[in-house]
Amino acid sequence: MATEDQISLFNLPATNEAQPPKDFDPEQIPTSAKVPIPAGTYQTMEQMLAHCSRCFRCDLGQNRKNAVISRGSVQAPIMIVGEGPGQNEDEQGKPFVGKSGQLLDKILASVNLVAEEDVFICNVVKCRPPENRTPTTEEAEACKGYLLEQIRIVNPKIILLTGATALKGLLGIKQGITKVRGQWIEQDDRFYMPIFHPAYLLRNQSRERGQPKWLMWQDIQAVKTKLDELRAG
Repeated sequence: MATEDQISLFNLPATNEAQPPKDFDPEQIPTSAKVPIPAGTYQTMEQMLAHCSRCFRCDLGQNRKNAVISRGSVQAPIMIVGEGPGQNEDEQGKPFVGKSGQLLDKILASVNLVAEEDVFICNVVKCRPPENRTPTTEEAEACKGYLLEQIRIVNPKIILLTGATALKGLLGIKQGITKVRGQWIEQDDRFYMPIFHPAYLLRNQSRERGQPKWLMWQDIQAVKTKLDELRAG
């Protein structure tokens, strides 16, 4: 069963209500991308980590030091989805902990969001691609079931997509981030926004109007405003 044939992302039951088929053997999940990851397979990120740490659904598992599942709160209203772990993340087993992660934390703090409390951070793929390259379509598809389970468990109202892999994988949008960043995309009670990856901002330091850092400031303010509206409602 292909990932696309699994239960739709946008029709998943809230949090832990879903249940996998009774005859399903979850221990087969790490062995092959042909094995589906049914909704309700995992109740905690620790359960998922146990599978991802010995996962060979794609070739990325052959060179990993650590599977990189998440950091932040599973009760967070905001989820941030990156593309894949880098060297620092592979070594520490947590996403966005290098220079990009430090900048991300500062961006969140600029609107009074605490990374470990207000957001849940993860990636499309859970193992580091060689030389930090972009994950292939096959790698993203092999790992997609894990990501769908993370979305189901956390059940965020806002999902920020950093990078074209996350944008294409979750929303099917093939346009580059620069063309769609800052736009709200509402689908089934969730608000998605594509944003610049922090690594891109590190390569573009100008804060002049219209430049990436200036645009990111506009975007993160819009995110905070949306969150405040949702909380008030």
